Amino acid sequence: MVVYYGQRATQGGLLIAEATAISETASGFPDVPGIYTDEQVEAWKDVVDAVHAKGGIIFSQLWHAGRASHRVYQPDGQATVSSTSKAISENWKVVVEDFRQAAVNAIQAGFDGIEIHGAHGYLIDQFLKDMVNDREDEYGGPVENRCRFLMEVVQAVAEAIGIDRVAVRISPVFDYIDGVDSDPHKLGLEVVKRLNKLQEDLGSKLSGVEALENGVADLIGYGRLFISNPDLVYRFKINAPLNPYNRETFYINDPVIGYTDYPFLDEKTHSSLKPTN
Repeated sequence: MVVYYGQRATQGGLLIAEATAISETASGFPDVPGIYTDEQVEAWKDVVDAVHAKGGIIFSQLWHAGRASHRVYQPDGQATVSSTSKAISENWKVVVEDFRQAAVNAIQAGFDGIEIHGAHGYLIDQFLKDMVNDREDEYGGPVENRCRFLMEVVQAVAEAIGIDRVAVRISPVFDYIDGVDSDPHKLGLEVVKRLNKLQEDLGSKLSGVEALENGVADLIGYGRLFISNPDLVYRFKINAPLNPYNRETFYINDPVIGYTDYPFLDEKTHSSLKPTN
């Protein structure tokens, strides 16, 4: 693998490494790499170093096969993990944590970033596609619910390593392993909308915090986010969602609209409150 990736590295070129299992239950095929043990992390360092030596950039592709796996590849021959299983939501928190830890491991191995594999009929894609996902809880049904697992994974990973190091691979129209959706256009738009919103919410805050912690900056200023979030500091403190700003109201001649009408958070309930002035 060191030779293989080293051969393909070029100055400034980005390589996405092959699908890499995030846990022992994530593997779907024989002889696939993982990034969930200390030994695996150490082994990947040689690959990353070979790419960096030629000026290349390399991301780890974090992968869970889900139902595309088989009992023969599972610990003790247990059943495969799938969106169609009726596991309660708390069980999925374990998989989210596996993605988060794998991302941390990838950065420890020297990768420049990670790509979350949410495509091609594997676990995350199994949640997204309505012809596969037959759940009746908060992870199934309408497209907003079917996006929930992906967004939980992305948020956990982004908070761990920085959203600027995170990429997501999706395939709304791809039907590999019978991963079909009845409205792939709507699905794709919903995923992109949610990813953009998460980047907006997390990106500004995390990049500012990282700049301060890393000594890159002594002071971080926020403009547009402070316009739409009069209690921005409090929202950052409790990791609350941010009000999106409306650029069309930035320069209008109105004493309230887009100026003093953005809602605050209730400090007790964390629900939105309209300004009283």
